[in-house]
Amino acid sequence: MTLKVPAGVRFDGAGLVPAVVQDALSGAVLMVAYMDRQALQLTAETGEAHFYSRSRQRLWRKGESSGAVMLVAAIQADCDGDALLVSVRAQGPACHLGRRSCFPQPGITLEQLQDTLRQRRQAPPPGSYTAALLEAGIPSISRKVGEEAVEVILAAHQDSQGQLVAEVADLWFHTAVLLTARDLQLADVMEELQRRHRAGRSPGAGRR
Repeated sequence: MTLKVPAGVRFDGAGLVPAVVQDALSGAVLMVAYMDRQALQLTAETGEAHFYSRSRQRLWRKGESSGAVMLVAAIQADCDGDALLVSVRAQGPACHLGRRSCFPQPGITLEQLQDTLRQRRQAPPPGSYTAALLEAGIPSISRKVGEEAVEVILAAHQDSQGQLVAEVADLWFHTAVLLTARDLQLADVMEELQRRHRAGRSPGAGRR
């Protein structure tokens, strides 16, 4: 399916426009590159991210040598038309150093939590509560999720806003542990919410 090319894109004197590339599900910034008219058109037509290399002076398709292609979900222009936001589903690292993002800490707390949980599972450090919970297995984790859900309900009927926030944070954390134990990611939940949004359903509407 051909993507829509934003109207009113303003290319600079060299015929280029900066493109900020973000993860379509989490919003994490993965990289910044440049597009010329041909790169933008090819990106829209193929659904794969194409850019223009200023150092090599040529068009290039992300992943053409590494295999880490970027499947494009949407392209937006900013309010002035002089920058693009490209939402992608990356099929590998965005950075030439092998990192998911060209920025060491893209600033997405949930992704950082997911990475920490994965590390705790793969290499459990001594004395880690998270590692012990993962080691205990699904039944123990599920009980903790249930306990935290009750704490959220109780906090909702108290006057303290801070207490409610803290209890919801505990619930989210333990739910993330449960997903990790089941070999799932927070991105899987985000993708389901996005699917419901595209279908015009309420985010809370489950299967009928």
